[in-house]
Amino acid sequence: MIQLASLILSVVLIQFFLILWRFKWNWLEFPSPKNHDWPKVSILVAARNEEENLPKLLESFEKLDYSMDKIQFLFANDQSEDKTPAILKDWCERQTNASLITTRELSDSHPVNPKAEALAQLSENANGEIYLFTDADCAVSEKWVKGMVSGFGPNVGMVVGVTHVYWKGFLRFFQDLDWWNTQGFMKVASDLGVSTSGMGNNMAVKKRIYDECGGFENLKFNLTEDLEMSKSIAKAGYRVHSEIKPKTLVLTKAEKSLKKLLAQRKRWMFGVLTLPWYWKVILAFQFFYFPAAIYLIFQLGWFMVPFILAKIFLQASFHRSLASRAGIKLSYFRVLSFDFYFFPTTALTILYYFWPSPIEWKSRIYP
Repeated sequence: MIQLASLILSVVLIQFFLILWRFKWNWLEFPSPKNHDWPKVSILVAARNEEENLPKLLESFEKLDYSMDKIQFLFANDQSEDKTPAILKDWCERQTNASLITTRELSDSHPVNPKAEALAQLSENANGEIYLFTDADCAVSEKWVKGMVSGFGPNVGMVVGVTHVYWKGFLRFFQDLDWWNTQGFMKVASDLGVSTSGMGNNMAVKKRIYDECGGFENLKFNLTEDLEMSKSIAKAGYRVHSEIKPKTLVLTKAEKSLKKLLAQRKRWMFGVLTLPWYWKVILAFQFFYFPAAIYLIFQLGWFMVPFILAKIFLQASFHRSLASRAGIKLSYFRVLSFDFYFFPTTALTILYYFWPSPIEWKSRIYP
């Protein structure tokens, strides 16, 4: 048992050493196109009951540093029950390059991911060379379109940008670190040519490849449509590239309560369980590090303290190094406390996943 626990701890320590080394010496980033080569893009947004968040997104769209005659804004009102359609209708009427649809009623005869269905309907009217996707509760950076378009290097079919969680409070800060943690592993994997997940709040797909893969309408049912799209693109032989820099930054809101956070994570778990085996092994090592470390402390005492501290400081350097690439500065002191959030939240997520309760997402219930 000591040998197994020591192996887990050693793998995690070596992992962070290698990640930091790759961040310094093997960071992959593609050059921007020449000014006259910027393509036309379509920005697709599905919105349901987002009256509180839409103004921030729409304001960020108005500040985009990209020729407006090369941008098409497409919005889908997904059967909202608040002022979402009125807000979108008013904004689109004031633009010359924006349009709004209301999604078709969903059938009860077969399971459907409503967001995937909404995006599929929007894609029918998209005319850009590249489709960009974000969420109604986000805000994009001024250079977002240029940053995402620049990510399409050789054989890249999907570009995933970088997400930063806004709002104040400790729960928000820890959610932000959770995002950085996930995005860091995705960046290393994508630079190595290993398939990773898309992120529906910040990703781009070439129209040609989107059509070749069948689009959202041909994905099998799953509550993580961005992951399914990235898997479809990778299966077709294209790379999913993670482009982390200030230009690709998107702000997203934090979940305001632990209950809502666990509900979000439970939905994501359905996608996690469809990942390839090697991703599951990597994630398992992150989780089982904590029981292994506690066991070794009880068995070996103070001898383990330097190793535990080394992991904490390496992990903090990992988060800070990644965030700095996106122009975000993280407090070193607060970053050091990440493990006090990560282990209990992950454990609760696993328990909540197996708890016999339905998933609530955007005011809809899924068994």
